[in-house]
Amino acid sequence: MNNLKMQTPPLPKGTRDFYPESMRIQNYIFDTWRKAALRFGYEEYEGPMFEHLELYTGKSGEEIVSQLYDFKDKGDRHIALRPEMTPTLARLVIQKGNSLRKPFKWFSMPRLFRYERAQKGRLREFFQLNLDIIGTESIYAEADLLSAIASMLKDFGLKDDDFCIGVSSRKLLNAYLSEIGVADVSKVYPVLDRRLKIEKKDFYAELADAGLSDEQTSKLDSLMDCKSIDDVAAKIQSDESKAALDEIRQLFHTLEVSGAGNSVALDLSIVRGLAYYTGIVFEVFDKGKSMRAIAGGGRYDSLTEKLGGQKVPGVGFGMGDVVLANLLEERGLLPSSKQSVDFFVASFTNDLDKIFAVASKLRNLGFNVNHPLSAAKLGKQMEQANAQGAKIVVYVDGDKAPEGGFEYKILASGTSGAGSIHEITQLVK
Repeated sequence: MNNLKMQTPPLPKGTRDFYPESMRIQNYIFDTWRKAALRFGYEEYEGPMFEHLELYTGKSGEEIVSQLYDFKDKGDRHIALRPEMTPTLARLVIQKGNSLRKPFKWFSMPRLFRYERAQKGRLREFFQLNLDIIGTESIYAEADLLSAIASMLKDFGLKDDDFCIGVSSRKLLNAYLSEIGVADVSKVYPVLDRRLKIEKKDFYAELADAGLSDEQTSKLDSLMDCKSIDDVAAKIQSDESKAALDEIRQLFHTLEVSGAGNSVALDLSIVRGLAYYTGIVFEVFDKGKSMRAIAGGGRYDSLTEKLGGQKVPGVGFGMGDVVLANLLEERGLLPSSKQSVDFFVASFTNDLDKIFAVASKLRNLGFNVNHPLSAAKLGKQMEQANAQGAKIVVYVDGDKAPEGGFEYKILASGTSGAGSIHEITQLVK
């Protein structure tokens, strides 16, 4: 007989356990996300945690497989855990077709999976807020999304000098590349996306490999260094480039009048690596750019068409929980992770039936209530009340209480008293 004790497997790399303390922080993030999305009129949706692999390869090509958790199921179907939510959203839109009244605004908070090197700010399993507007090409959709981001981050206690939403335009870059005579842009964007991550000489060398001349590279690099709309206007000539810049100008004007103008800045170094972006793209960073992007997104007017449906315009973003939590912790903006309840119901005589009866009354009034589950000395009950963050202890059998009422103690101040259920519940702030 084998008496060897099994060794507990370790936590899988790039994942997290959420003990109650961590879950309270996580739910604070989820609750703040959801309240902000609902405040801006977005409706919540969900999809399956896994999809057919071709949904992702159809969007991003076969090279995406190395970044996925993929497997064959028992029906020999090739399945992948979802690495992002946009393809699922596109599938939902394709399936419903014209029966969906457009434009519409949806949000989701999916659990996502990516098989990549785990590092600070990037895990293999994480949560992400997605906000998307489907069915309009209007630049005011981008304005709505960016306003929501700014408002949401301020809900967490962040200020304008804590973060910045950098805005760029694939439409502008496309037009300018055409203007300076670049015929094939497919090899250029991956290089542009790495521009700030590599040495300038390497950037120039990679653009040369992509077919650009030294003059084209110099002009493109100069455009991406522009920090204002006026700087860009001085460098572009074609009608297409000017139209794309006018779109950015209108977006910034709308954000200014909506009160989010101080949260955004022009940043043409933002390209976004995904090939399906067609217009405005943006990323959100802490002001010092000491962390990975807090959020990122853009316009994707051709994604549903690429996945086999009719062309339906869309724009959206994703905000991961990992970098956001790191930033909030660094700024001292995370709430206490300790448990908190409104009432702890105790008994001098260990009358557990009466404890349950009084606790039920308080819960029926909408309060959070805890109590002992077995006989214990009053001192132990009070220790439990303090450990569970109770605001008020209600004693079910104190002899100083009025008829039908109870003695109580407010733990924060140490104040004791007696009163009816109604009077005691008025003390909870």
